[in-house]
Amino acid sequence: MSSSQRPYWPRAAAHLFPDLPTRIKQSVRHAGFDLCGIAPVRDFAELHVFPAWIADGKHGEMKYMEARDETGELKRASLARVAPWARSVVVCAINYNTTHSYSNQAQPRTEAASRGWISRYAWGHEDYHDAVLRRLRQIEDELRQLLDATSGGQLGTGNSLQLRSYVDTGPLIERVYAKYAGVGWIGKNTCIINQQLGSWLFLGVILTSLDLTKDDLTADLPAPDRCGTCTRCITACPTQAIVAPGVLDARLCISYLTIEKRGEIPDQLRSGMGRHVFGCDICQDVCPWNRKAPATSTAEFEAREGLVNPALDWLAEMQQEEFRVVFRGSPLRRAKLSGLRRNAVIAMGNSGDKKFVPTLRKLCEDSDPVVAEHARWAAAVLEPASL
Repeated sequence: MSSSQRPYWPRAAAHLFPDLPTRIKQSVRHAGFDLCGIAPVRDFAELHVFPAWIADGKHGEMKYMEARDETGELKRASLARVAPWARSVVVCAINYNTTHSYSNQAQPRTEAASRGWISRYAWGHEDYHDAVLRRLRQIEDELRQLLDATSGGQLGTGNSLQLRSYVDTGPLIERVYAKYAGVGWIGKNTCIINQQLGSWLFLGVILTSLDLTKDDLTADLPAPDRCGTCTRCITACPTQAIVAPGVLDARLCISYLTIEKRGEIPDQLRSGMGRHVFGCDICQDVCPWNRKAPATSTAEFEAREGLVNPALDWLAEMQQEEFRVVFRGSPLRRAKLSGLRRNAVIAMGNSGDKKFVPTLRKLCEDSDPVVAEHARWAAAVLEPASL
């Protein structure tokens, strides 16, 4: 058969291999994911609000969210514009919950206040980006092998099979595709929630030129919204970052403030940050769908020693070499040493524990001006007449 006579496998795949979506989902499970669904590439209604969200500045300093194509359109607002070859999105989800208590019930109040909180997604022995992407690559390889074997070795560059995997880095809003892949619904806190597993889920996606949802015969149904009238996540947020159901103002979000925000934290937001030093789990901790969320069986996501309720003075006085060694392969590197120390100092000020005053006084003269400024604030909070 000449190359011009060969079937175009990506488009023909769903017709020639009606069980292909099932085979892909089997491969996803084999790779260690807990959930999988397949969504078509569409101009979903949820994507229409993204440009206005960006225009309002609700993304804060996350400039990568503003990425635009050559026509000036926001990349994340339309997958079809940046990946016109994509026909389907395979959405994979893996549970990262552990048996440790939630942030709002971690320890007796007096003891918990003097220790920090790192979001449970960052407790693991490996950065979830790496752990999830490795599994997506495995699925890619298996899919290529399957189609190549089925096509008698004729599947190749000439037939233009395209696969591209992303973990938080792609030009798409993963939760929208997760909804239309049936993985879960988008909660009022903007997290994907699954009825059986809750919201402690890492998402990974594979864009593919395979038309796996042709005529919607093999598409997964959107997950129904089961939040109902519950607003616990909205009312529990200390900084009121959920400004409307399903609308998050990142500039107010503790996760954004402790991870993405560089330099000074606005004075009016510091007290609301509580003891959080990296990320925040509050809106998920209070979610009723997480009451019976199962613990993960994935070893990489089990908590490293010392990352659950870490000592604040340890973090505040940490030096670069220790930071590099302790957090090698950890998402905490994203906050940078300066950001992590700044966050620990704010948490010390919010603790109400005057044992931190001597440390804070020393940090008022720290060589890092950001740490020093926040240390002066924290010391003044604990001992208003001392400065």
